[in-house]
Amino acid sequence: MELLVNIDVPDFEAARRFYLAAFPFTEGRRFGEGGLELLGASARVYLLVKPAGSRATPGGEAVRSYDRHWTPVHLDLVVEDVEAALARALEAGAILESPLRREVWGSIAGLADPFGNGFCLIAFTAAGYDAVASGA
Repeated sequence: MELLVNIDVPDFEAARRFYLAAFPFTEGRRFGEGGLELLGASARVYLLVKPAGSRATPGGEAVRSYDRHWTPVHLDLVVEDVEAALARALEAGAILESPLRREVWGSIAGLADPFGNGFCLIAFTAAGYDAVASGA
């Protein structure tokens, strides 16, 4: 099985600039005027332009909103240097929602991109989640 990550955004150029500045991605393939493959993560990441107010699913009633929104699925970006990654993301325009905190398993900060999509930056200790896992 392979995992692909699709990130809906309302503005192609603004999203391209943000994601290339905020993270160590490089541009991959372009898909017309509304799609871009981002390279450099363990999963392929795609920016897909979807207008605000467009239907989120073909037969559903939910529509896309780019105000800050919550979803039970979000990105955790694992980095070596969380302080440097946090500074880079903030400089690119990310919004800090949960300040950097240290846990026994590592460090984490909660943010949102300029389009309302939440994500976390994480740096693990040597033990990582094994420090808190049961049955390990």
